[in-house]
Amino acid sequence: MLTTSKLMPQGAGLAPVLLKRAATVELDWDVRQKSRFDATDSQGRQLGVFLPRGTAVRGGDVLVAEDGSLVRVLAAPQDVLKITHCTAHGTPFDLIRAAYHLGNRHVPIELRPDHLKIEPDHVLANMLRAMHLIVTPVAEAFEPEGGAYSAQGHAHGHAHHGHAGHEHHAHHEQEHDHPHGHGHAHQHGHGHGHPHHHDGQDQQQR
Repeated sequence: MLTTSKLMPQGAGLAPVLLKRAATVELDWDVRQKSRFDATDSQGRQLGVFLPRGTAVRGGDVLVAEDGSLVRVLAAPQDVLKITHCTAHGTPFDLIRAAYHLGNRHVPIELRPDHLKIEPDHVLANMLRAMHLIVTPVAEAFEPEGGAYSAQGHAHGHAHHGHAGHEHHAHHEQEHDHPHGHGHAHQHGHGHGHPHHHDGQDQQQR
């Protein structure tokens, strides 16, 4: 088995000729959202993929094997529900409303300018049809939006958390500095008071 532990998103930085010559592996979303899985590439090689936790593989990404060979990932067609608005009675805003309700249910969604895609779910399909949307079962590649479902989303989450952490840290420092500010002034007050106190002692000694 050929081990793979490196991923190049969309083959960034690779020459087109290298991508063209690379072996391919076709994977559906159920597999691509995992960071560890086995697969067989177009050359018949068994691949053992071990990526950092939280990594999701997208169609067009390139896996780098331990021997330096490249494997280009193809998003395999799979059963999905394609959601479109009714051109006769609806508007594109209906898709925005649908995406909002699906997002509240933490459903992986592929967002397109003129349609949405989700994994098959008859309860959600009935809900969407009740919203006067057209729901059609199709077999197509599924590339849900980032967030909790992708490495990019995972990284963004960490970045956002880090940003919030910095804000919290800065706020904590402000709060922490504020008492110090009072303490500093208080010390100055004592500092100014000490000469008077010593003067009084000097006068008493005199």
